[in-house]
Amino acid sequence: MEFQTLFPVWDALSGAERERISAAAQLRTVPKGTLIHGGGAECTGLLLVKSGQLRAFILSDEGREVTIYRLFERDLCLFSAGCIMNSIQFDISIEAEKDCTYYLISPSVYRALMQENAAVANFTNEVMGTRFSEVMWLVEQVMWKSLDKRLAAFLLDEAAIEGTNVLRLTHDALAAHLGTQREVVTRMLRYFKAEGMVELRRGTVELTEIRKLRALSE
Repeated sequence: MEFQTLFPVWDALSGAERERISAAAQLRTVPKGTLIHGGGAECTGLLLVKSGQLRAFILSDEGREVTIYRLFERDLCLFSAGCIMNSIQFDISIEAEKDCTYYLISPSVYRALMQENAAVANFTNEVMGTRFSEVMWLVEQVMWKSLDKRLAAFLLDEAAIEGTNVLRLTHDALAAHLGTQREVVTRMLRYFKAEGMVELRRGTVELTEIRKLRALSE
């Protein structure tokens, strides 16, 4: 799959704009677990996912992680290029959750496209609006929803993403996604198991009662 088939507003670009962004887009492949963007003032560039899966997360001063959103095929990440957004800064880190191939787009080239092409500017604003909505949704979840409901919802979402009820997830990984401690996740999973909602094996969580999990998550 080539860059032009992935970039959502390719058809709205002029010939010169297409040549410019194609020349600036670098194809990269990284294995699972690679930290692609480390947050802070770093300006890695825009990420356009060709295949695989990325995770955007924030890191507390104590080293605790919480997942903000995931990126899949055709998704574009703007927060990895904070230098194109003068008044917006986020200390967000991005890692590969699976082996991943993506295009890295030069921030300076993309900024120029935004300034001269209304379709690119509108698309960028739409993506930014979507990401902000996801961040606000997470804030609401953390503030107002109990951890058991958040964990049940996460497990259901993960099963939908992976297409299986047998999830290869460690307690550490779940704690990182939810922004809590491993011991808290372990206690909650043991409760889920006692209620017949999951089965636990080393490195895996099997969802055995979807209806109970869905009722809990709601």
